[in-house]
Amino acid sequence: MDTPQTWQDEVISVDSHIQLHSVHERFVDPLFELILRNKDWLQQSMNWPQFVNAREDTVKTVQGNYLLHHRNITKMFMILCKSKLVGVVSFNLIEPTNKTAYIGYWLDEAAQGKGILSRSLNAMMMKYVQEGLVRRFVIKCIVTNTASNQVAQRNGFALEGRLREAEFLNGAYHDQNIYGRIIDASKACAK
Repeated sequence: MDTPQTWQDEVISVDSHIQLHSVHERFVDPLFELILRNKDWLQQSMNWPQFVNAREDTVKTVQGNYLLHHRNITKMFMILCKSKLVGVVSFNLIEPTNKTAYIGYWLDEAAQGKGILSRSLNAMMMKYVQEGLVRRFVIKCIVTNTASNQVAQRNGFALEGRLREAEFLNGAYHDQNIYGRIIDASKACAK
């Protein structure tokens, strides 16, 4: 029987320096500190950082995502580089019938530009393609978030369209690019 007492941590080894660890309460303190350190720039392209003001905010988020992760509704991984928490990569929602995952990610400003996020994202996608859980991946980001748009483009996602005024951020509605990528398990496993 699948219960919280039987749930195992998931670890995806990306390379010799990078590992992805499934969300767990042991990450609350370093995650909270990382959010606070990056809050100003995170708030430029995401709405949620403004609501992280106390450790307890991170505790609630981690506890909720832990349950959702193990029930395959979402998947949330902490990105560790040389055993140090540097960011998060997640499937914010998984549609099981459509085998579609909506991707979210962010990385410590000091860790950017080193390919950490791209390698982590690809390792995570391949794991769930091989397990048969997901085949279509979607990234939505505001048009002005250059870094996030570049992550999608560098990782084989095709721009599928633009949603007008689809995201409310910092008091205004912003257009959102929507990117998609389909990975066929039979072709991915053959490589």
